[in-house]
Order: sequence, then structure tokens, then C-alpha cells
Amino acid sequence: MTMPAPSPPRFPFAEVTTLAASGPGHFHAEVNDQWTIGGKPNGGYLLALLGRAAVFVSQHGHVIAASAHYLRSPETGPVAIEAEVLRTGRAASHVRARMCQDGRACVEALVTTSQLDGATAPYWDYGSPEVSQVAYEDCQRLASRSPSGMRVAIMEQIEVRLEPETSGFTTGVPSGRGELRGWLSLPNGESFDPTSLLFAVDAFPPATFDIEFAGWVPTLELTVYVRALPMPGPVRVLQRAQLIDAQRVDESCFIWDHRGRLVAHATQLAGIRLG
Repeated sequence: MTMPAPSPPRFPFAEVTTLAASGPGHFHAEVNDQWTIGGKPNGGYLLALLGRAAVFVSQHGHVIAASAHYLRSPETGPVAIEAEVLRTGRAASHVRARMCQDGRACVEALVTTSQLDGATAPYWDYGSPEVSQVAYEDCQRLASRSPSGMRVAIMEQIEVRLEPETSGFTTGVPSGRGELRGWLSLPNGESFDPTSLLFAVDAFPPATFDIEFAGWVPTLELTVYVRALPMPGPVRVLQRAQLIDAQRVDESCFIWDHRGRLVAHATQLAGIRLG
């Protein structure tokens, strides 16, 4: 009798983003090899590590904005992180953060921290995309193998569920709209917070998969705004391609909590080769 393959161990987000202080503004971290795509760490995951360092050195407890430039992909394993406060204000602080490995810079980010109030409500939100009404249970979980057969280890940690209308690329029939919609959960039902939302905006597959499959779409720059404290539970995601030109694509991502509150959104520029 053939025994089923054992399930891979699950590593909570709080665990894989743990920092160890090594001096004022200096930290060590371990990039987990299961939070990878084809062996390369996810960009949002790396930004979350920098965001955690920024909060550590700041007088404010939440990341509200971050802009990261990806210079090179670190290998899994030890990395060094530096965080320097550029300005401290009453309402917000600005921090420069850098991730290095073997003395080489990998990710550079500017981070704004503040204090989000869970009791607030939007004053005006008509500029936001319309929220989908497809339920979590009606979306199918994405497999941990890409259409090309590449192992996407991070999909064994998180749970990405796609709405049926936008999952055509998984069977070789993308719609051509350049849009993916669905839900995202962290391992073991862990709640999202402002730091893990930095990861959430980069957790879905590239929206270009709904146009034409490309094996690797490396992020060049990622800007994130965290707008509210999310309610516990999975978050709803819209990932949308804006323009593909000169072997680059810019994408937008919107994150809502289960009550329909927009809690984060982002834009990124990535490299891509199609056709």
C-alpha cells in the first residue's frame, strides 16, 4: 500500500518574521526556505521583515506605508537588517531599512510608521474597486505547483483561494482580463496585522497569469499603504495588472477584511517576458 506523502511543517508568519537584535538598529533574521517560490523568498515576506524592524526602532507601533526596491534576491538562511530613524513626529515616523546578506544589499526600503485606530471608519471610499461577493467556501485553494510544475513552497504554508471566474490559468485557459480575485489565509488561522499586510499585497500569483503564463515575474519595486487594522480571519484580495510594456508590468493589489473594509493596497513594478 502506498502511503500518502507527509504534509510539510507549517511555519506561522510570526515565527518566520522573528528578529533578533544585535545592536542599536541592527538585527538578524532567518529567511525561511518554506516561504519561497521556486526556492526564492517572496518579496512581500522580505518587506515584512523590514517593516518589523522599522516598528522596533520607531515610537509608533504600526507600519502605514512602505516602499521597497529589490536589488537582488537573498538566499534562504541568515540575513542582516539595519533600521535607521530618519524623523520622529507626533503622528508619524520615517525609517530607512535595509536587508543584507554576506555584506551585499538585497532590499532597501523607506517605511512610515504611525498608530492605527481600530475604531475609525472611512470618511469616503468611492474611489476603491467594488468588493466581490464570492464567498470563501466557493473559491478553490491554489495548488503548490505552478502550471509549469515548479514547486511553490509558500502555497503549502498560506492558503490562496481563487474565485472560479479568475482561476482559468490553472487549467491553461486564462481569461485575458489580467485580474485575480479570491481570499488569503495565514498558517493556522493566524490573524493579519499591519506587518503581515505588507506580505498580503504580494501573496497572490502575478495577475499576468490571467493573460499569459510566465515562470518568473520578479518584483523591482513595491509600494504599500496600510489603511486600517483588519478584523481577525482571512482577507479578500484583488490583484490586477495595469500595463505590460517593455518587458515590465505594473500591478495593483487591494486587500479587504471579511467585513468589507479596505485595509491595504499596493502597486508594484515587476519584470516579465511574454510572447
